[in-house]
Amino acid sequence: MKVMKNVMVVGFDTRNIVCSAKKAGYTVHSIDAFRDFDLQKCAESSERFECENPQEFKEMAPAFIRKRLETLEGPKIEALVPGSGLEGLEYRDFPCPVLASRPEAVREASDKAHFAKRLEALGFSHPLTYSSEEKDSIEFPVMVKPASGGGGILNRVARNRTELQALLEELMGMGIKEKKIIIQEFLEGVPASVSVLSTRKEALAVAVNEQLIGTPWLSGLPFAYCGNITPLETPFAEEMEAVSEALILEYGLVGSNGVDFLLTKNGPVALELNPRFQGSLDTVELATDLNLFEAHIRCFTGELPEKPRIKQFAARGVLYSDRELFIDEGRMKVILRENTVDIPNAGDVAGPDGPLTSILASASSREEALDALKAGAIRIKTAFGMEKSC
Repeated sequence: MKVMKNVMVVGFDTRNIVCSAKKAGYTVHSIDAFRDFDLQKCAESSERFECENPQEFKEMAPAFIRKRLETLEGPKIEALVPGSGLEGLEYRDFPCPVLASRPEAVREASDKAHFAKRLEALGFSHPLTYSSEEKDSIEFPVMVKPASGGGGILNRVARNRTELQALLEELMGMGIKEKKIIIQEFLEGVPASVSVLSTRKEALAVAVNEQLIGTPWLSGLPFAYCGNITPLETPFAEEMEAVSEALILEYGLVGSNGVDFLLTKNGPVALELNPRFQGSLDTVELATDLNLFEAHIRCFTGELPEKPRIKQFAARGVLYSDRELFIDEGRMKVILRENTVDIPNAGDVAGPDGPLTSILASASSREEALDALKAGAIRIKTAFGMEKSC
């Protein structure tokens, strides 16, 4: 592959990928659903695709991207790099290379039901997963969630059959077919992930991360993704890395991908595979100084970096709004005073239980980094009248 300079990053939320690419020296163009304030500072050009939800973005954005490639002035785009929502982008539909895993591999890896079966076949620990035909044999409590999609926004716990039926009807009312709903044994533990880089022949786990899920001072949603802390110090790190590398190679994924785990009292349990750049990108880069965008690109030429050394603890906290919030100039200034990314533009509206902004922190210990996140979140919430909301 020849040396590239001009790339386009596309996905539902691309800020972290765009800014990583900029730091790596690329000229970056982007299309996503947010067009964050800080994304615009990193991108040569950026377009916001207006959509109601991630599913609409996934269905409608490819045509928008093709049209944008035809009309974009300046040097030719040399590659498309997909992010969340477009990780299965069909490369045959575009005039330039799509630097992502094969769409077939992405579809298999993104399907939580398929993933559970593959884990069982490989002998890896995973939650007991029920099919829709096995509802009579379910042992409660169970986790109920869509078979594909991320963020944990729609994940719910059912503690009896009445609650299960209500949750199934709620999800089906959103247009999710019953066969696309996962019912799993509900386990308790510490949410975690492993960030992996892979070529077609080799895989390298570059970081084990703690996940912040349903953190009450960041979100009122019980299972919402609220960020990461890198590294997660655990005696199971090597085991999790080995499992993750094996899974990535098993699915034939290339580039930057991740595996989610739950650290239970009986050890790590693999939950799902994310065949795309992960939300932990910021913290992995801050903790290691590895540029994940450059590393992702090099994977497609068969190159893996040396395993990076952890230099510090890094944390990202995704702060959710408790209500519909109009972002005026005053609120922009409040957000900009903190060490924030995913910064909304003046005139944007954050929806109830929608992401407002992300706070970053780094320190010599986990506790210091987490305390810095919490202090920043409290200052923003207080200024916005949200201090009693979460």
